[in-house]
Amino acid sequence: MLQDDEIREIEEEKAAAEHPRAACIDALRAVQRRRGWVSDEVLAEVAELLGMSVAELDDVASFYNLVYRRPVGRHVILVCDSVSCWIMGGERLGRSLVLSTGARPGETSADGRFTVLPVACLGACDRAPAIMIDEDLHADLAPEALARILERYE
Repeated sequence: MLQDDEIREIEEEKAAAEHPRAACIDALRAVQRRRGWVSDEVLAEVAELLGMSVAELDDVASFYNLVYRRPVGRHVILVCDSVSCWIMGGERLGRSLVLSTGARPGETSADGRFTVLPVACLGACDRAPAIMIDEDLHADLAPEALARILERYE
């Protein structure tokens, strides 16, 4: 069930948009900021507020890879799997990430601390390989630096 502050933020996004449906990604991200992910029940409530069918909003949520439709860890690690990152050692970095977190791409670590998700590009090709943890970009990464970076995220 949506909380009052979530409804208020969704209504603000809706009012600022040219059409209520145009606020759908912002509305989903508002819910996700508070809950970590968007459940089926919450998605249905957001759809109703925006005047959309559940199927329409689910299509948007499923397409947009930064809307999480299942529970994720306390920290989400986005791993760039672009050609630039791959050429610059991304595969080696990926193996180190699996060893450090215990989570393969698409999985959450057993302790619930990290979810590792591949993304097509983080826009840091000039500083490859790169990952993003929550909102923090980490670029020019060597696998040896990974453990020290992960320590910052409890």
